[in-house]
Amino acid sequence: MQVRIASKTAAADGIALFELVAADGNALPPFTAGAHVDVHLGNGLVRQYSLCNDPAETHRYQLGVLRDAASRGGSAAMHALTAGNMLEISAPKNHFPLHADARHSVLLAGGIGVTPILAMAQSLARSGASFEFHYCTRSAASTAFQDRIAGDDLRERTFLYHDDRQRADLQRLLASPQADTHLYVCGPTGFMAAVLDTARAAGWRESSLHREYFSAPETPSSPGGAFQVTVQSTGRVIDIGADETVVQALAAHGVEIQTSCEQGVCGTCLTRVLSGTPDHRDAYLTDEERAANDQFLPCCSRARTGMLVLDL
Repeated sequence: MQVRIASKTAAADGIALFELVAADGNALPPFTAGAHVDVHLGNGLVRQYSLCNDPAETHRYQLGVLRDAASRGGSAAMHALTAGNMLEISAPKNHFPLHADARHSVLLAGGIGVTPILAMAQSLARSGASFEFHYCTRSAASTAFQDRIAGDDLRERTFLYHDDRQRADLQRLLASPQADTHLYVCGPTGFMAAVLDTARAAGWRESSLHREYFSAPETPSSPGGAFQVTVQSTGRVIDIGADETVVQALAAHGVEIQTSCEQGVCGTCLTRVLSGTPDHRDAYLTDEERAANDQFLPCCSRARTGMLVLDL
């Protein structure tokens, strides 16, 4: 859908806040806390950005975007935009939802990972749910949305930590897991790994741990190896070279799979596997979903068997 950038302001050092409104002036499709939209930035560049405003709002979407020096093009393109520019975006999608059965929610945000977490905090506050919100940044200057955090609905349940002052004591925060408490974390991969590792060591159940990556975490390199895939609808067998992805090989033979992040983070290219065992290399599927071996992300994952039959 087409939207217009109504405003672009500085939310913190290096973070721009974009307010998007419908091009036709109508209400926007509703969304739930943790949702994101795909933003089409031209030349085939598509990036996912979390919606960080209160999900009760339908007149606007807000995106917080960090100007990343290591950007693959997305954040640089976003920061080049100005108020009045038109954008094409998807409808909201949510792969990082709040769980309705939680008695208490622990929200942990690192840096720009605050964007989906802030929407969660505001949603939980509005519903009167029990939660605590921990927000870790490098410094006060890099802490976004300070005005919203200081509001009556969040102030008493928000805890700020700065690397140049006091860091969060994760062992203390996560020391007493409860069966009906859920943990949500988003931020840099190192921060998320520290949170999740600390939680697991403290005895948190995997089903109570929820995370969303902005980029794929580093994984130990292992040989790729060539294999084949069968396109179920036609029976066509396509060779996948050791130096190409399944998406690339299929596209070269006229079989297009929609992609977005191409890092195994967003889930756009999720494909059903009818036969064979995938070699999962994504950051999207849960451990339980990987163990089922009935779906995989062909933008990054490969095969443990010589053949995968795909529901294409």
